[in-house]
Amino acid sequence: MQHELGESDWGNWLLDSVEAANPDGVCAWYLGCNGFVLKDDAGTTLWIDPYCGTGDPPKTVRMIPVPFDAGAVTEADAVFATHEHSDHVHGPTQGPILAATGATYYAPGDSLAVVEAEAWTDTYGLGEGQFTEVAVGDSISVGSFNISVVAVSDSDATEPVGYVVDHDAGTFFHGGDTKPGPVLHRVGETFDVDLAAVAFGTVGMLPDGKGGRSETKWYCDENQAVAVANAVRADRLLPTHWDVWRNLTANPTSIHDHARSFPYPERLEIVNIGSSIRL
Repeated sequence: MQHELGESDWGNWLLDSVEAANPDGVCAWYLGCNGFVLKDDAGTTLWIDPYCGTGDPPKTVRMIPVPFDAGAVTEADAVFATHEHSDHVHGPTQGPILAATGATYYAPGDSLAVVEAEAWTDTYGLGEGQFTEVAVGDSISVGSFNISVVAVSDSDATEPVGYVVDHDAGTFFHGGDTKPGPVLHRVGETFDVDLAAVAFGTVGMLPDGKGGRSETKWYCDENQAVAVANAVRADRLLPTHWDVWRNLTANPTSIHDHARSFPYPERLEIVNIGSSIRL
């Protein structure tokens, strides 16, 4: 089901901040849920899993502001999707961004199947040439960014991928909704990861659509988040997704105690929706 688009609670100030920024290297803004926008000193702008939907109440209920209106985005060179779930491939958010900017959309095949099933090209007036299918092992250059498509461990998705975004200023790993798994060690062996975004949350009881509730665990717990950071050898760990869904929210500061005795991460970065961090 395609989640309904929310109206921005913040107006355009976040988009204005991104557009006005002239970062020394690369700056990443956290958009809540698992979304990011990255901008470098040449003005190249990448979006990863932006999501302005309100969820699918009563099962998934958004707990954070909608930080921008998708139709107001004017800067995007590329948009990346990690997997096919509706809070990662969301036409009402991503379609208007693609339409306004002409950006290329990079996603694995099952994510592009959602695009086709929802008729994004007709609905948002997009060109077929704006969509590029990616697979593990691919490498993409966008301005001064080099993006490697890597394997991740997310059994809840049918075709998940992660992205390692490399720039002279540093290297950013976005694992989608990955959990720990042997495939992640290859990331740590291949790349020098400065900052890793790792989906984190609690186990919760969510409505099952049949009048009852079922135990749901979609994201890493504290120990698993630390395990992911150690597998990819991330200097800094940035927990994501802990803020968005009712009954699955979590306290990311709790990861401190779980990480203390491990070599990675060297530092835990707690970033709220709308805030930025440098690579």
